[in-house]
Amino acid sequence: QVQLMESGGGLVQPGGSLRLSCVASGRIVSIDAMGWYRQVPGKQRELVAIIVTGVNTDYGDSVKGRFTVSRDNAQNTVYLQMNSLRPEDTAVYYCNGQIKVEREHGVRVTATYWGQGTQVTVSS
Repeated sequence: QVQLMESGGGLVQPGGSLRLSCVASGRIVSIDAMGWYRQVPGKQRELVAIIVTGVNTDYGDSVKGRFTVSRDNAQNTVYLQMNSLRPEDTAVYYCNGQIKVEREHGVRVTATYWGQGTQVTVSS
């Protein structure tokens, strides 16, 4: 019922920048929060950044001061601006949304949705 489509990953040199985008589509009533997680093989998925209704944000400790999360509510889109990238930022980045949807018979529920992931590689 809801799809999250990421874009913007790729290969970048240390110290460089990338901007990720994620668009939510489907029978969306409202979006409570959207954000980004990342995962490397053999490790748990970790929070990168999240933005809740309005402008409240939260960041993982390792990205504070370097990454910025923002939303375009009208476009159901969340962005992640990543600056001063480091090799340890290399991971698959997943978009996450806490989204209220309308199902059959007008029933509305809030559920968690994930994108398919986009690879970010920081290497010289």
